[in-house]
Order: sequence, then structure tokens, then C-alpha cells
Amino acid sequence: MGRLDDKVLLLTGAASGIGRASAIRAAREGARLFLTDVVAAGLEETAKRVTEQGAEVEFRAADISDEQQARASVAACVERFEKLDVLCNNAGIIAYERVHEMSLAFWRRILSVNLDGTFLMTREAIPHLLKTKGAIVNLGSTAGLSGLAYGSAYSASKGAIHAFTRAIAVEYAEEGLRANSICPASIQTGMSGTAKLPKAAKLELLNRLASLQGAAGPEVIADVVVFLASDEARFITGTEIRVDGAALA
Repeated sequence: MGRLDDKVLLLTGAASGIGRASAIRAAREGARLFLTDVVAAGLEETAKRVTEQGAEVEFRAADISDEQQARASVAACVERFEKLDVLCNNAGIIAYERVHEMSLAFWRRILSVNLDGTFLMTREAIPHLLKTKGAIVNLGSTAGLSGLAYGSAYSASKGAIHAFTRAIAVEYAEEGLRANSICPASIQTGMSGTAKLPKAAKLELLNRLASLQGAAGPEVIADVVVFLASDEARFITGTEIRVDGAALA
């Protein structure tokens, strides 16, 4: 018996990193999966790996910061599997810039994907999650709990996700819907390795949020995603779980 047997999980940002690791982990626990991402090739590869685990999977290339695409993704998931038990909002982007040099377009792009996308997917999913007394798992960050130098837009988006998640937990607790967020730090993903820093950036400021145990693979986050999605976490809602190797301890 898997911990997610018969549960339908909709996962955004599934083309790589934490999203791919979470999809594979959930498949091993018996979940049926609907996967989305803007990177079609990576999404197809993740779907292939999930299928190799014996799981039912459907995937759809989509930009969840677009209202119509977010709505269509949730609708397609429910049409395919006839229900929705878990929404995992994992899709996100990061970029660095000093605040006084930051354009409004830069700021809005980060918040559009990270925060607006989380809101849009959540709004569309809640009516279905209420029917199954399901769960929402949002990917926040330690950057939403403590200052990330040069990453103010990213920090703002993740801090807002934590507050949004807590509000959902309170609003829908009596109706059986749970909502929690995960706060990773020092996770080895493609996103974390490609973002460029501003000139003259001080690495010691960035290292304030580094794990004291060194970097970890995305599988450590996938384990927590599965736990929060499962009935084992049935009385956990409205909380942030740090997976940061004592970075903020």
C-alpha cells in the first residue's frame, strides 16, 4: 500500500528539480499525476520517468501565471482523473538584482510566476479539493522567512506565499481542506545554479541562508511533499516546514 494510493496530484513546475523529484516520489507512493511546466521537453521526460514507476500520468505544457492556462490545466486534470486530491504549487523562478536598479518589469515577472501562478492554480483547484477534503502543498523558501540579499522580489513572492497559505488553512479548515508550505534552502536544482548575481555582489550576504549540512538533492523536498500530501499529515495545516539543514535554526 502506497501513502498516496488512489490520490490524484496536480504538480506544477514538473520539468526538473524539485518538481521532477516530487513527481517520481509521489508515483512510487501510488499517486495518479497531472504534471505542468512551461518547458515541454523536460515535462515529457518527467512523465516518462513517472510512467516507468507504473503510475498513471497526464501532462500539459502551460504557463500557470496566465489565468486561462491555469484554469485549463485544472480543468484538464479533473476531466482526465475525475477528481483532484492534492495541488502542489512548485513552479517558480528566481533572479537577482539590487533594489535601486530593479525595473518594474523585473519585479512583476518574479511575482507573476511565483505568486500569481500559485494564486491562480489554487483558486481553480479549491472547489475540487473541497469535494475530496484534499490538500495544498506550496513551495515557499527560507528566503520568505529571512532576508535574501539581491533577491528582494523572490523573497517578497515567497513570503507572500507563506502568508497566503496560512490564510487558506484558516479559511477552509472547517471544510476539511489543508494547506501547508515548505521552505527549502541549499537544494541542488537547475534554477539555483543558473541565476546571475549583480556586479560586486557579496557572497557572504547570500551565504547567510546556506545550509550548515551542505547542499542536498531535490529528493529531500520530495519526501516532505509526499508526507504533507498524505493522510499521515491529516492534522497539519497552516504551517511552514523548513527543510534547510539548520540554516535558520
